Amino acid sequence: MLTNKIFLKKTKKGSILKIVREHYLRDDISCGSECCESCVHDEKGPVLKEKPENPSCQFDKEHYIIPDTNVVLHQIDVLEDTVLQNVIILQTVSEEVRHRSAPAYKRLKDILANQGKHFYSFANEFNKETYVERERGETANDRNDRAIRKAGTWYRDHLSGQNSAVQIVLITNDADNRAKAKQKGLIAFTVQEYIKGLKDNGSLLDKLAHVGTGLVYERDKVQFPEHLPMVEIQRGIKSGKYLQGNFVASRENYLEANISLQTADEMLFVQGHKNLNRAVNGDVVAVEMLPESEWSCPSSLVLEETEEKNDDADIDEEDEQIKRNKVPKELRQQTCRVVGIIKRNWRQYCGILQKSAITEATRHLFVPAEKRIPKIRIETRQAKDLCTQRIVVAIDSWPRNSRYPQGHFVRKLGNVGDKETENEVLLLEHDIPHNNFSETVLSYLPKLPWVITEEDMKHRTDLRHITVCSVDPPGCTDIDDALHCRDLDNGNLEVGVHIADVSHFIRPGNALDKEAANRGTTVYLVDKRIDMVPELLSSNLCSLRCDVDRFAFTVIWEMTHKAEIVKTTFMKSVIESRASLTYGEAQMIIDDPARNDDIAKSLRGLNKLAKILKQKRTDKGALTLASPEIRFNIDSETHDPIDVQAKQLLDTNSMVEEFMLLANISTAQKIHEEFPNCAVLRRHPSPPASNFDPLIKAAQSKGFKMNVSSGKELADSLNAAVLEDDKYFNTMLRIMTTRCMMQAVYFCSGMLPEAEFLHYGLASEIYTHFTSPIRRYSDILVHRLLAVCIAADASYPELLDKHKTQSVCNNLNYRHKMAQYAGRSSVNLHTHLFFKKRVVDEEGYILFVRKNAVQILIPKYGLEATLYLNVDGRKKGPTFVFNEDENTQSCGPVTLHVFDRVVIQISIDRSNVQHLKLQIRLVEPSIPEFSVPAASNEEDKSEEPPAKKIKT
Repeated sequence: MLTNKIFLKKTKKGSILKIVREHYLRDDISCGSECCESCVHDEKGPVLKEKPENPSCQFDKEHYIIPDTNVVLHQIDVLEDTVLQNVIILQTVSEEVRHRSAPAYKRLKDILANQGKHFYSFANEFNKETYVERERGETANDRNDRAIRKAGTWYRDHLSGQNSAVQIVLITNDADNRAKAKQKGLIAFTVQEYIKGLKDNGSLLDKLAHVGTGLVYERDKVQFPEHLPMVEIQRGIKSGKYLQGNFVASRENYLEANISLQTADEMLFVQGHKNLNRAVNGDVVAVEMLPESEWSCPSSLVLEETEEKNDDADIDEEDEQIKRNKVPKELRQQTCRVVGIIKRNWRQYCGILQKSAITEATRHLFVPAEKRIPKIRIETRQAKDLCTQRIVVAIDSWPRNSRYPQGHFVRKLGNVGDKETENEVLLLEHDIPHNNFSETVLSYLPKLPWVITEEDMKHRTDLRHITVCSVDPPGCTDIDDALHCRDLDNGNLEVGVHIADVSHFIRPGNALDKEAANRGTTVYLVDKRIDMVPELLSSNLCSLRCDVDRFAFTVIWEMTHKAEIVKTTFMKSVIESRASLTYGEAQMIIDDPARNDDIAKSLRGLNKLAKILKQKRTDKGALTLASPEIRFNIDSETHDPIDVQAKQLLDTNSMVEEFMLLANISTAQKIHEEFPNCAVLRRHPSPPASNFDPLIKAAQSKGFKMNVSSGKELADSLNAAVLEDDKYFNTMLRIMTTRCMMQAVYFCSGMLPEAEFLHYGLASEIYTHFTSPIRRYSDILVHRLLAVCIAADASYPELLDKHKTQSVCNNLNYRHKMAQYAGRSSVNLHTHLFFKKRVVDEEGYILFVRKNAVQILIPKYGLEATLYLNVDGRKKGPTFVFNEDENTQSCGPVTLHVFDRVVIQISIDRSNVQHLKLQIRLVEPSIPEFSVPAASNEEDKSEEPPAKKIKT
């Protein structure tokens, strides 16, 4: 059956176009129920069970559920619960969800794919019995509600005609929709009514989102300004009255945030509850500039919200206290206030329950693991069980009259402190895709045994006769790169970098390619690796292991002995690595005068050239920065950390790095030359001068002047800032400099002028990533572009579409950033585990001096910890005086400066078993009231064995 819709459209030139839209209707669409004998089901058979089990106290009859769009959007956590089964998802509903929320639509698709849930997708828009035309004057929303009711009555009549006792229940919070459904003889409930009527509904009641359910608690006192309506926001942005930006909450002070504007590199500052105005980290907001007389700057206080306050607790007092702190004019930053929310970017949050002091209370505070997210008020009847668990919570709303946003419980993850649970938390918090690869993805892997065929060799250069070897960290199985160096007859050198040819195995557009593009990067945790591609590729067929033939993408340079490039050649190749070495093993071969085989000669040639290349980069202005990196030794049985050591950097680390950098630069030049508008490149923007203020101030305290006018001047200043009596001072300066840098990002060359291609840190005019395609999707795209450049592979439309390429780059930037954060969180987790049964005295260096704290870097553990001073009088101890001009904290004869060496005691604070925190205490310089108490001889009666006291 065919229906037509005819539209007349007037063009810009005044012509009238007649548009005809055809809509095909069918009479053979299955209802999907086991109890129906008239419908022809597909090969998978019926989905809805003949005797559905949705045990309800409201009526004893078996029933199927039809939710409307808002129920699916807002109550997706309830629908995901195993209790709810036999649910009919109408096409009208799924299409509207798809248009309104991509995350909710993806979760809905996952539920529909779960056969155990018995959710059935019914194409009501193509069934001639259920399709409805939109009537004149009817809104799209009213038409959709009518379509849902029509489908409900059809299901009721259709199944009753099969002598089935199964009833149809419509779930909607729309009062008008429920009333009209009941007029049609349908059973209809609100979500809350239906869930309350289920047997054993405790966990489901907790999962109800407080949207349209009446669970938001109303109070008379208005705390926050009203958000402006979207129409007024859009008008204000257009006129310049308001600005649009991303809300970035502070990690150190819950009353401060920055606004990252989409039109400028500068950040705007926001301070105080009312100016923050219920924005949550990640939201897109509209802001209004404050008068210059009200501008402020970040406080020197490190401020965490530790105590629970009532939802109607007065926020004015805290805001007034901020205003009383007068900021000198020269320190003021551009300051604004949030006037409206353009887009909420709320997600599900992991954390712990801060149980109410009232024993029988059902309303509790949830403390997110992410410091930048405010505490969330939830209602739960499971507090006794949840208080020892890591849980997941979602935000539903943030009323003007509540200090905290309102949310609901989603699910439990496991016991607090359990390593697997904590690993799951950090993966979820950093949005790391970590599910097993699906069968569809795995179906695109090559079949074993895999062999190189004669056809393969027709398109590749055979380099198996060359002595190639790889140099990687210990335990590396995903070997991306290998190198070689040999003498040429003309007196020059031939240097080759051979990179795993992953793009040969991952073809554009298939499920394997899409999964790799979504994951973006391999994530390295202390005790595990979350692969971007399946293990068959990452650790086998693409890994350049020794003594096996492997496909590679090779770049070969002819060089002089002064590392001057004479010629560059790219090719697809076949190699056989002669050795898979660690950095240490390669260094031993270089240093061993008895070794003069081809591998030793190759490594020595590479090492010599690498030193020349590094000096050239340094002379050009490349920065050598620092970050504290550590390696844990893990117990093979318990997988707990048993020792910690700083990573040792050898000449071979630098050797490999130099040739990877050179390969990346050479590739960037080639692909940009061939594809000036769609090359995938990587840029590192120059930091604004204000970023360097903490570095300049810190260096001045030791008598050094930092010139930050260019990368070259900064590099020279860092090289000159050396103290003979403090070998770690220069490293500290370089660590601080790292904090001043902007984020390096991927981009499509056609989206920016060439002047902005610069990689500031490397002092390179153009750069990309080519050398790690096993673990970075950006490199796969670069390989595809390079393959087209040398006629080794065919192009495809998406590869040459700069807008699609930029969209992929945006995802890669996000995934790369999250992977870095996840890796750091994994180090922090294992540091906590390491100190769980230890108390250690360790050397540290003061990195920052704050008004109420000093932040200390502990190099041995790669750890940055905060030592709080003058803690609101709650703890007995010495009184420190903060000198803002000199940036010091003083107590009697002891003064703490930036870069000072201290000895601190590190342990776990066991005062709150639910949320174990690392705590530090000052040992040296010694302050009598603040010294570490002597060890007690009393027997430890706790279940935990006594902590070991280690002096290092």
